[in-house]
Amino acid sequence: MSDKILLNSKKIQIILQRLACQLIENHGDFSNTVLIGLQPRGTYFAERIASILRDDYQVKNIKLGKLDITFYRDDFRRRDEPLNANSTEINFLVEGQKVVFIDDVLFSGRSINAALTAIQSYGRPAEVELLVLIDRRFSRHLPIQPDYKGATVDVINEEVVVVNWSNDTLSDAVYITNKKKK
Repeated sequence: MSDKILLNSKKIQIILQRLACQLIENHGDFSNTVLIGLQPRGTYFAERIASILRDDYQVKNIKLGKLDITFYRDDFRRRDEPLNANSTEINFLVEGQKVVFIDDVLFSGRSINAALTAIQSYGRPAEVELLVLIDRRFSRHLPIQPDYKGATVDVINEEVVVVNWSNDTLSDAVYITNKKKK
């Protein structure tokens, strides 16, 4: 099977604007809300959302962090190769804050489970929400659902949903492939 494009750059831009508006509806001026991008791929998405909130909607109080979940995953010791950790960049406490985890693709739910454990090192959030660009709804291993989602996709388990951001490729795109993502 060749790669199938799910979302092109224009559709992604529309989704980003919609998700930003939904966040504003639920979090107002973001004075009690922090955005946390999950390393590595969720951080690109989080940066884009934060930029839209600041530039297009003049939200001034955006607190944006990056969370590495590598050593909180339940499968990190079961891999043939050692995992490479990313950096965590959270320069604020999450104690009593509303935390919005941001990731590109929700697949099994294991990454979100790891993030829920990892965030406890930075305080106890008042509540936690999940924002994803793509929800692979029939692939869940854990009872985790997104609060905000860009699109829902039904694919077989051997297929991979790949999100390319213009930060690291020529243009934004989401596609399905049979190849393992890098």
